[in-house]
Amino acid sequence: MRFFPAKLEGAYIIEPEKIEDERGFFARTWCREELSEKGLDSNVLQCSLSFNNKKGTLRGMHCQLPPFAETKLVSCTKGRLYDVIIDLRPFSETYLQWMFVELTPENRKILYIPKGFVHGFQTLEDNTEVFYQITESYAPESARGIRWDDPHFNINWPEPISVISSRDQEYEDFIPATFSALEIF
Repeated sequence: MRFFPAKLEGAYIIEPEKIEDERGFFARTWCREELSEKGLDSNVLQCSLSFNNKKGTLRGMHCQLPPFAETKLVSCTKGRLYDVIIDLRPFSETYLQWMFVELTPENRKILYIPKGFVHGFQTLEDNTEVFYQITESYAPESARGIRWDDPHFNINWPEPISVISSRDQEYEDFIPATFSALEIF
């Protein structure tokens, strides 16, 4: 696996290293030892799939507060995905900055998202499937979010929104006190 520091402090783009032969290739997509050697959280407790019927579906921007704050590894197994993260860690040099990565089955990139980030995505094709590896169990009482169209961040979503949940539409604008350092960590 190859680890590339992302634009936001603590986030990484991971690319599997292919070992190819006449059959095709083999590549590791997760390794506790390699993640740990890089100082990254390797304690995956759950894996999940998100299947999205329509191009333009938006899910986000989500996180969990302690004691259930999550690190996520996200990849796209079918379709195409515009994956967005925002750094909400007040001590970080990239505090309140956002970035995106296009994830596809062809590029096989994996986005490593540390605790203290909110995460969301928009599908760029019908029938897009997203694979998550997560370091904490889902705890609804700890789930939080900010609006996908919050003017504070001005995220440039590439497609018109075709599907979005009522919960994601109802999140409020970002207020720093809502996501204080004590809550995130």
